[in-house]
Amino acid sequence: MDIRYPAAPEERPRILVIEPNRSNLGVMARRLSEAGYRITTADSGAAAIAELYRHSIDLVLAELNMPRMSGAELARAIRGEVQWNDIPIMLITGKSKPADAVRAYGAGADDVILKPFHFEVLIARISRRIDRARFVQQLRDDNAALDARVVERAIQIGELRDQLKVERIRRPHAL
Repeated sequence: MDIRYPAAPEERPRILVIEPNRSNLGVMARRLSEAGYRITTADSGAAAIAELYRHSIDLVLAELNMPRMSGAELARAIRGEVQWNDIPIMLITGKSKPADAVRAYGAGADDVILKPFHFEVLIARISRRIDRARFVQQLRDDNAALDARVVERAIQIGELRDQLKVERIRRPHAL
């Protein structure tokens, strides 16, 4: 498997995995960690929200059908917070009910994955979502920097105009 992420653990993307079944959670965490990701885990939607406050998360991978707070409800809660609004959310389900997928997408999920799945395909989908989110963030950062430069130039032009007006008043015939 081709891993393109930095070797330094603190630079690797962090995935928040939410799965109520401890055994499944352990398998997912181990396999994703082996693929080069930093993993944070939670066994419920409420625990996932707490982890989002604790860590900078690059992607959320959750079970769609969970007790108390479903994956769709978790997606809606995440999308409701400005600081988390752009985190990619992928939901996994063992049922192939189109209504569940429609509900998940309507709540803000970026992808719904049907079990059983090939882990290599899941890794590729995760990688693509994280790369795309990072690209969008880089575009936002570049736009913000460009906006700051435009404002700086506008201020400089305004100052030059003011200086020109002062010079015209001082020396009306020289200019």
